[in-house]
Amino acid sequence: MTELTLTVAQTVIAAALAHAREKSLAPMAVAVLDARAALKAFAAEDGTALRRAEIAIGKANGAVSMGVGSRTLAKNAAERPHFIAAVTHAVGGSLIPVAGGVLIRGANNTVIGAVGVSGDTSDNDEACGLAGLTAAGLRADPS
Repeated sequence: MTELTLTVAQTVIAAALAHAREKSLAPMAVAVLDARAALKAFAAEDGTALRRAEIAIGKANGAVSMGVGSRTLAKNAAERPHFIAAVTHAVGGSLIPVAGGVLIRGANNTVIGAVGVSGDTSDNDEACGLAGLTAAGLRADPS
């Protein structure tokens, strides 16, 4: 599957949240953005901390904007903090350089969107995003 429809985005979210509940993680916020970084779908569980929506969107937006997963952005932030600060400014502040933003790849390896998850540790956030993408039959690229 290479089209990111609303139905597919909602499947990603439902599966990501189901994974979080199976693992007894903290309440999650999950955002799915399309290839233009436009918000396709979003959900936040009851009890999600304030601003988790912006963090989830920032993880996904950073991934789409830079063409790499937010885990790679975290590595870049450690190695080149001035560059990541400049990019964050260039994208209007919506770039969160920690794991939890996963690219969605379509045909010919094109980026068709990203999922961003926030609520627990960054590694657990990323695991939820990966679970959601797998359940929806999409190709995930967390790098």
